[in-house]
Amino acid sequence: MNVNWRSISWAKNSFAALSAACECSGITLNEVDEPKDDITCYSLNSVNESHFRDEIAEAECITIVGGPHPTACYNDVSKYADYVVIGEGEYTLPALIRMIESGSHTLPAGVATKDQVVMPNHCVLLSSYPPFTSVKGYVEITRGCPFGCGYCQTPRLFGRHMRHRRIDDIERATRIFRDVRFVTPNALAYGSDGIHLRLDKVEKLFQSLTGRRIFFGTFPSEVRPECISDASLNLIENYCANRKVHFGAQSGSNHVLQILRRGHTAEDVMKAYDLCRDHGITPIVDYIVGLPDESDEEQRLSVKQMKEITRGGIVHVHHFTPLPGTPLAGRAARSVLPDVQRELGRMAQSGKATGSWIDAEVRFFKEDEDQLP
Repeated sequence: MNVNWRSISWAKNSFAALSAACECSGITLNEVDEPKDDITCYSLNSVNESHFRDEIAEAECITIVGGPHPTACYNDVSKYADYVVIGEGEYTLPALIRMIESGSHTLPAGVATKDQVVMPNHCVLLSSYPPFTSVKGYVEITRGCPFGCGYCQTPRLFGRHMRHRRIDDIERATRIFRDVRFVTPNALAYGSDGIHLRLDKVEKLFQSLTGRRIFFGTFPSEVRPECISDASLNLIENYCANRKVHFGAQSGSNHVLQILRRGHTAEDVMKAYDLCRDHGITPIVDYIVGLPDESDEEQRLSVKQMKEITRGGIVHVHHFTPLPGTPLAGRAARSVLPDVQRELGRMAQSGKATGSWIDAEVRFFKEDEDQLP
């Protein structure tokens, strides 16, 4: 039986991870540009899902669809896909493929069809699976996030308990690379519960990677602002090749940050900015504009903070996108004020602002090229 993976640029790392998990079960995923027999697998987010819906519905092969959007909306996706993987796929996808091969109709945990749903009953221990094998990708070192930010799907997809890949497994996986980059919701939280940092474990990770150029705290391993300190920046300076650090502010209003449940303040953002500048590191700071509960003045307050950041750093700005499965799902985005658009345009013209505050899809279709150090 041929098992194929639909090539989608956003899902490159998912392909690497799930290809590795399938190889562990003796299954090869063949990358394709269209659905092909016998099985074609898809990983979709909440923006690109609409671009592939008709293709999947009209496919003449068996279709398996997973990712953030299908996990949150499995009832809807199961109306046009044969099988929907709910949550993490390392165990579920190979088990489902073997079920299909055998002709069984007993769904493994974490699978939905139009007729039945079996919810997940497990979580993945990262070190139980290689981060990649024949299909290369970034090394995922941590999964899960203890924070429940209102706009974010990560804790809803992977849970709020942080799970870390063992240092020896990370070291082994990265031997083939000269430049090493990681996937993690908060790089500086490696080895910790995500709230109480264990920088000693971060340093042990760095020490294990002798001879490699480490990129840490920059895309795709951003950090949170309250995790930036002299101690954490000293580690990046001493062990890492990047001289940029990427962290999320999301708003310059403490009221909005509280509504978002971000777990930090606007003052934490500026403290992180100042620390980066003191260490000669360029801060790249994320913002969201058009949040549902953001007043006109709070939107302008974010821009005011962005202008302070751009004195020595770069801002990465996006218009709010309501994502299914999050507390803000179903909430409409506010318009970006004309004066805010003008200020953001001026920042972009001077090379101080990236992202898209007009077209939300840019956030999902073109991210990584602009953010690598």
